[in-house]
Amino acid sequence: MQKREQIVDAADRLFYERGFESTSFADIADAVGISRGNFYYHFKSKDDILEAVIALRVERTRSMLDSWEEEGGTPEERIRCFIRILIANRVKIMQHGCPVGTLTSELARLDHSLQPQANSLFTLFRNWLAQQFAAMGRKKHADALSMHLLARSQGVATLANAFHDEAFIKSEVGQMNLWLAAVAAGKH
Repeated sequence: MQKREQIVDAADRLFYERGFESTSFADIADAVGISRGNFYYHFKSKDDILEAVIALRVERTRSMLDSWEEEGGTPEERIRCFIRILIANRVKIMQHGCPVGTLTSELARLDHSLQPQANSLFTLFRNWLAQQFAAMGRKKHADALSMHLLARSQGVATLANAFHDEAFIKSEVGQMNLWLAAVAAGKH
């Protein structure tokens, strides 16, 4: 792995675990094991690093959505992949919240110029989910259904982080799956 990629990976992890504002150049350099001078060779500012982290997250999100397209046979099965990320990432979510939600919230609070780029992660999920709901035959309400599921998953992540409650995550994932089955059956 190239040094620049190592810096971005470390920054991504630290921004998630500590927050963007609370992570310094020194923290990232220490995590990678490089001098600050070498660090500045790759990135001139913390905003440059943030931009690279957001680009990495967008790339990883697109890759994940592509894999869900391949692995899920029906739109309902593909949407279940989205719901399951709460279970797959439950330990991290209970410790740090949702990586997308925490970053976008922090950048909004800071009125940061890169907040719209961070929001693009939610837009990727929103559009992908809306496509799945449309393919399920719910075209008229696809965006509203997508936003409902996004909002619910963010609420679950926020409360799971606040209460460190794994049983809550599992219960809510079960409820989201029941809701999705009702939507797929045209009952919701």
